[in-house]
Amino acid sequence: MSDIARSPLDQARLQRAAASSGMWRRLDVVTETGSTNADLLARSAAGEDIAGAVLLAEYQSAGRGRHGRTWVAAPRSQITMSVGVDVAGVAPAAWGWIPLLSGVAVVDTVREIHGVSPTLKWPNDVLVGSAKLAGILAEVATPAPVVIVGIGLNVTLTADEAPDSVATSLAMLGVTDIDRSELTARLLANVAARFEHWKSLGGNDAQLATDYTSMSSTLSTEVRVLLPGGREITGVACSIDDSGRLLMNDGDSVVPISAGDITHLRPASGDQRNSARDITTR
Repeated sequence: MSDIARSPLDQARLQRAAASSGMWRRLDVVTETGSTNADLLARSAAGEDIAGAVLLAEYQSAGRGRHGRTWVAAPRSQITMSVGVDVAGVAPAAWGWIPLLSGVAVVDTVREIHGVSPTLKWPNDVLVGSAKLAGILAEVATPAPVVIVGIGLNVTLTADEAPDSVATSLAMLGVTDIDRSELTARLLANVAARFEHWKSLGGNDAQLATDYTSMSSTLSTEVRVLLPGGREITGVACSIDDSGRLLMNDGDSVVPISAGDITHLRPASGDQRNSARDITTR
């Protein structure tokens, strides 16, 4: 592995790359913070327009995921970032596609640069086999119609450093000569391209749906959804609807499942490792 893998992110280079996309208006890199998502939420609550804002942290001391789950990794071992996306003009019912879109952009990026082809576990995990390479957390900011998308991509994390046995990284997958600044710049470009196309269509992006389906490791499998209060639903994951919900056939009917409603999504049988914890790095 080259030394550049854990070199500091090149903020000036990333600012130039962000500006060229046309979507990102401001990019900041901080050495350490609690949570990049929390920071952008706080900036929005204080009155700042965070649409087009990008915040990257070399280290998070209080990274968080869905339902408050935590995740901490070694400094500079990840790409840890949050972005603000303007959803004005898109019906809130379609916003559930934003974390799915972001997962597609992650897959696009690591395929293009490193030839790694992950799959997407609905709603927020990027997997290689049964191991988690990246996590995504989307949160709605107030009062503006902006969604904050947090992306945590494991880059040079080692097995000894991993806080969870289900984690993997590009380095653990055998990728060498990793330039985090290049990877980050490409990821920002891909998120912008995917988001702007989705928004231009009012959130009804048939090509995105096709691409997501081709990358999904959840669809067409039998899964068990754990809901708050201990309730469970088991069935075949059929498709994703226009709101980004998972449609499950439980044998009697097709049941829509919202990402915010589930505690865990697991295979109905077999290897349980790919859902031991729905972790992310925000």
